[in-house]
Amino acid sequence: MNYGTHESERRLKALQSKSAKYTSKLFFNIFKAFFVLFLFLAVAGTAIGFGMIKGIIDNAPSVDIMNIQPDRFATTVYDADGNLTDTLVTSGSNRESATYEELPKDLINAFVAIEDSRFWSHDGIDLRSIARAVHGLISDDYSGGGSTITQQLIKNNVFSGGMETSWGARIERKLQEQYLAVQLEKNSGMSKEETKKVIITNYLNTINLGYNTLGVKVAARRYFNKEVSDLTLSECAVLASITKNPSRLNPISGAEDNAERRRIVLQYMYKQNYITKDELEEALADDVYDRIQNVNTAAQETNSHYSYFTDELVEQVIDALMKELGYTESQARNLLYAGGLKIYTTQDPKIQAIVDEEINNPDNYTVAKYSVEYRLSVTHADGTTEHYSEENLKSYRKNVLGDASFEGLYGSKEAAQADIDQYKTWLLKDGDQIIGERQNMILQPQASFVLMDQHTGEVKALSGGRGEKTASLTLNRATGIYRQPGSAFKVITAFAPALDACGATLGTVYYDAPYTVGTKTFKNWWKSSYGFTGYSSIRDGIIYSMNIVAVRTLMETVTPQLGMEYAQKMGITSLTKDDLGAAQVLGGLTKGVSNLEMTAAYASIANSGVYTKPRFFTKILDHDGKVLIDNTPETKQVLKDSTAFLLTDAMSDSMKSNRKFTRSGVSITSTSTRAALTSMSAAGKSGTTTGNNDVWFVGFTPYYTAGIWGGCDNNQKLTHGNVNNGGTSFHKNIWRNIMNRVHEGMEDPGFTVPDSIETAEICRKSGKRAVAGVCDHDPRGNAVYTEYFAKGTAPTEVCDKHVAVTVCAQSGMRSTPYCPEKTTKIFMVLPEGEENLATDDSVFAIPGYCTIHSGNSTVISPSSGSGETQNGTDSGSGGVTISPIGPGYEPQTRPSWETSGPGAR
Repeated sequence: MNYGTHESERRLKALQSKSAKYTSKLFFNIFKAFFVLFLFLAVAGTAIGFGMIKGIIDNAPSVDIMNIQPDRFATTVYDADGNLTDTLVTSGSNRESATYEELPKDLINAFVAIEDSRFWSHDGIDLRSIARAVHGLISDDYSGGGSTITQQLIKNNVFSGGMETSWGARIERKLQEQYLAVQLEKNSGMSKEETKKVIITNYLNTINLGYNTLGVKVAARRYFNKEVSDLTLSECAVLASITKNPSRLNPISGAEDNAERRRIVLQYMYKQNYITKDELEEALADDVYDRIQNVNTAAQETNSHYSYFTDELVEQVIDALMKELGYTESQARNLLYAGGLKIYTTQDPKIQAIVDEEINNPDNYTVAKYSVEYRLSVTHADGTTEHYSEENLKSYRKNVLGDASFEGLYGSKEAAQADIDQYKTWLLKDGDQIIGERQNMILQPQASFVLMDQHTGEVKALSGGRGEKTASLTLNRATGIYRQPGSAFKVITAFAPALDACGATLGTVYYDAPYTVGTKTFKNWWKSSYGFTGYSSIRDGIIYSMNIVAVRTLMETVTPQLGMEYAQKMGITSLTKDDLGAAQVLGGLTKGVSNLEMTAAYASIANSGVYTKPRFFTKILDHDGKVLIDNTPETKQVLKDSTAFLLTDAMSDSMKSNRKFTRSGVSITSTSTRAALTSMSAAGKSGTTTGNNDVWFVGFTPYYTAGIWGGCDNNQKLTHGNVNNGGTSFHKNIWRNIMNRVHEGMEDPGFTVPDSIETAEICRKSGKRAVAGVCDHDPRGNAVYTEYFAKGTAPTEVCDKHVAVTVCAQSGMRSTPYCPEKTTKIFMVLPEGEENLATDDSVFAIPGYCTIHSGNSTVISPSSGSGETQNGTDSGSGGVTISPIGPGYEPQTRPSWETSGPGAR
């Protein structure tokens, strides 16, 4: 046997070769098995797929090119009593259709260029566009859809705009849409050119072009106030730019976005040889959007227009369709205006009538002034065109006429018109031609009002402004603007979280004295001669709207972050990170708040701490009468029921006649008495911004919560110096008048005290248990009252702010052994570090030692036992005199206080 080296290597190679063969064979067999399995599955899947596709196609509806028209129905709106209040219908209809001959070539070319560049050559579907769309989805570089104009026409008019909510349903509709597009173009019985003309005509007559317009004929009138056949190239590009997103890209509210897409449309037209380079540049240079704004009012609906309630209802329904059913905004609007829906609203017609009457009653306002919206377009003699607005008018008044104090308000319509006429005379020169002019005079001050049922969240009435409403979907001051809430925000961001989460009570005191946060020093709203009042409770802070108490509560107990979190829990959505500061509690916000959200926030207090999202409708039925959306209340507990009651009780005190516990000569009274109702319990809080730009009152009864805002649209001050632009109290009169009428004849059940509440007698200066013979002998009167507390939070400690001190009967200062006559008087212990601040309490601070009975000028040691104190800390130790009361001081006469119940003043 050969066992040499070469033979051994040969044998090893042979063995390895056999092993490799076996391994290769094994892998081959496995691969073959998998290949056969894959082939089987592929064949089976293909068969199943073809079967499914065939089934989907077989179920596709039939279409005829001559009858592919929109299948659209009016939507009807009903109030809470079942009365028909509005009919929502797209402005355009089949009667407003244009013929192919009426359509400008530039208009057809603009839509083809941006929507379907191979429209005239494909057979219904465009495989290159589909491939591009698929590639975009895979590569995350999507640059366009795969739908042709033919497919879009079928989607809009056969498949109701394509409003499927599931992925599977969308795939099914897409397959049917593509099949029908091919069939439509193949079986029309006409030439390809004639077929394409019918398709593009029907498409342009049924496309949604925003602002309640259907089709290019209606859109031409709505945006340009001209017939479609008269549209310029620039105007055609504007319309072609809308269809991708009619809400965002319409040229009125979305002018900037539309302008960017118009640029793209025109560039596409140039690249596809529809226009020349000169035509491109001329169209791009056209200032088309100023023309659109100039004709905006004239092109509004001239028949009936929606109420402010319906304006907001439209937005609420669209939002619900998007959130509940997954529709896009365009799909939701299509369904709302053309789906034949039945919408049952929460609007109470009787309450709405009262609100409208009082908001528009001139007797409820001290003045009637007017602001002007003005647009003027002029082509000058040299061929240039310029556009002017009310800002130019204001500048003319200030700089040319020298009226530096002019703020944009006129005392009458006649005065405003005279200013306009004078301005035009000054502006226009020989050869100038007015090509557009529009003016609108708006009553000032303005107001908004929201009334809702706090238990159900149903909005019963809403007003978005005073004066004649001339169009639908206009500025809604109740929901569409955000203004500074002033002191009405204190309850939400400071007092509510302090009571609810931070262990504070209505009796918790903060020292009302000069207070600085960063570079801002805060002060109260009353006249400076009243100064600061010393120890003041959260109840005081609410009743008398005390800024210092609110700011100290936020900064020392709550924190701005927690205050913001509570506002957001209570439905305020407009806060930003820039609002995280002390000014937040006084309503100094970056953006402001809406009346609707403020009213809903207070409604959560009225509803035992349960926030209910405002509802404008209860249900929506589809065209066949089936329930599309059942709008049940959305609720969440945002406050303890005890917190809600405590806030309610304090706010009800703010509407009663109360005077703060102060020395004689200082009269600080409750801030909301003007809004008090005649025969119904009510609670609420006023708010006035520092510059008197905005005024609020938000309050509630056992039945309803209502909020009113007042102010000027352009933020002029309601009062400053000798100027009166409405004053700062008219809103409370209106709130009172409306709520009195709404509650007429209704039983007053009062505000129920929940089981989570207890009472205790406390000292109003310490928030702690009162000390008999001390707290009730405060020099200003009886400082003891009965307060409400959440169970378990009533204080157990005794008052440490009042102290009984033995004083010299002659000097009124702390007695010495040499004082012949002594007596006991009650004084205040001041906070450490704030002894030298002048406040109402510092007037009654513990005095120094008597200086007229000193016994040979011997210095009296603080430890000598003279000048003893009771029931309190002696802050006058060491002989330091703090705001001494001079010889002959006599206690002030005790004022009369209301003592009709817990917490009463």
